[in-house]
Amino acid sequence: MAKETVTERFAGSALTNDILEIFFSESRLDEIVATLGRQISADFAGKNLLLISVLKGSVVFMSDLLRHITIPCKIDFISSSIYKNKTTAQPRPEITDILQYDDISMFDILIVEDILDTGRTLQALSEFLMEKGAQSVTICTLLDKPERRDPNTTIKPTYVGAQVANEFVVGYGLDFDEKYRNLPFIGILKPDIYRQ
Repeated sequence: MAKETVTERFAGSALTNDILEIFFSESRLDEIVATLGRQISADFAGKNLLLISVLKGSVVFMSDLLRHITIPCKIDFISSSIYKNKTTAQPRPEITDILQYDDISMFDILIVEDILDTGRTLQALSEFLMEKGAQSVTICTLLDKPERRDPNTTIKPTYVGAQVANEFVVGYGLDFDEKYRNLPFIGILKPDIYRQ
């Protein structure tokens, strides 16, 4: 992959000084999201689609994805976290049900996630939504880290923007300690930042 450069508006920013390398540029992310939007529009045509963004990381991705989906759809949000501290996953995620819709039995749900890592969060969310009566639950993840998958999970995303190696990536909604979400690209965070 050719080395990408920081966009002009972020050149010299304290945020970009912490980035080891740009993994996906703004233009590459636009291409990925447009492709996913076309696939989802075709696959969910004629269905009652509800996109559920997993807060907070997927908000940027979902807002862009939504603009590429050409069929009627609704959106909602749910909060779930597997991380008690900044970098270590706990065994079972906490789910906060903040869905606007009490009855989801009429919806085909697409969970929109920023990154699929261990799979425990998405497994728990999928089970939770099916128990609430969803017609179907499908997963769309911008990034997939298959080598980090918990072998006890059975989660398989239908839509994947890109697979990534086991690097600590930030930007485009992805964070470390609530920072870097506003970067318009995805970059690899310098190890000395998250090992402090």
